[in-house]
Amino acid sequence: MTSQLVNEVKTFFLDTFKVKPLLVFSPGRINIIGEHTDYNEGFVFPAAVNKGIVAAVQKTKNKTTNIFALDLESSIDVDITNIQPAKKGSWENYVLGIVAEIKKRGKKVENFNLVFKGNIPSGAGISSSAAIENAVVFALNELFNFNFTKEEMILISQKAEHNYVGVNCGIMDQYSSMFGIEDHALLLDCRTITSKAYKIDFKSYQFILVNTNVKHSLSDSAYNERRATCEAVSKLLSVKALRDVTIDQLESVKNKIHKENYEKALYVIKEIERTKQACLAIEDNDLGTLGNLLFKSHEGLSKRYKVSCNELDFLVEFAKANPYVLGARMMGGGFGGCTINLIAKDEVKNFTKKVSKAYLEVFGKSCSVYNIKLSQGTHLIE
Repeated sequence: MTSQLVNEVKTFFLDTFKVKPLLVFSPGRINIIGEHTDYNEGFVFPAAVNKGIVAAVQKTKNKTTNIFALDLESSIDVDITNIQPAKKGSWENYVLGIVAEIKKRGKKVENFNLVFKGNIPSGAGISSSAAIENAVVFALNELFNFNFTKEEMILISQKAEHNYVGVNCGIMDQYSSMFGIEDHALLLDCRTITSKAYKIDFKSYQFILVNTNVKHSLSDSAYNERRATCEAVSKLLSVKALRDVTIDQLESVKNKIHKENYEKALYVIKEIERTKQACLAIEDNDLGTLGNLLFKSHEGLSKRYKVSCNELDFLVEFAKANPYVLGARMMGGGFGGCTINLIAKDEVKNFTKKVSKAYLEVFGKSCSVYNIKLSQGTHLIE
């Protein structure tokens, strides 16, 4: 979180509404390992980061609610007694969905003014949507004393995304944004929605993200198809989810499923195991093993689960050839977005220069590199 971002949002609010606002910061998140395991009721290993959304909010005696999205230089005036979804793809739905879901829980939402802005890079897969949702629900919870727990707030955020934004997301993004702890990652059990925090001592290493700046159109249909495949294999084995399947059990039905579907199920089973191994590596302060698990995760995502793309594969191979990078993989749903890289701090500048030049030469477009730190979850700015 930058003080510049806080000052910008606060100043705009004071200038516009002439009253001191309540201020909230809600972070984006990374996922260190555990990709496409959430909807298989497995484990993921996310962390909140120091990029996110600052929201300023205060009650108003006006007859309508004013909402300003400073990033987009856009605003709306809303009658919150009669909330309807805006058109699909509109930023307004992230806020309107939260208000609607709070009202469904029997709470009275009065008119308010809201201003928000973020420093999450667009399309980087750091989950700006969860950051916005959590910022709004947290701010309104404080403003109107609804007494929601953090667990209740993330479910409100998730339902807003399902019912208003139209994305049938899991809970990882909202959970890690809300519950993040500085210098820690959270091993989240996606079945029980409980987590264990792991303090990470990166020593002379750090994470950087390299954004391909592409998003291939395959992503939504491919996501739905892979989810259906996982559910079909689980059904064939009479279990609730792939989390409950061993490699031996999968082998027993190998001749009953298509080879590609076998490979996808095998990826998920192995990725759940890798995620647990990553936590053990962190307990042992073994960054070398953690890095190796990242490379293996990417190989599975690319070759078995087939959700990578040329740009992501290029960035991971480029990282693998650099002796100062311990591990790298694609992060997120796939077909674009970022790679996450565990790299020696002293080499970040040099690596950034080299990877930017090589990527431009091969693809004729620029990649973007972001430094990140593991951060506190959604909180009030005093």
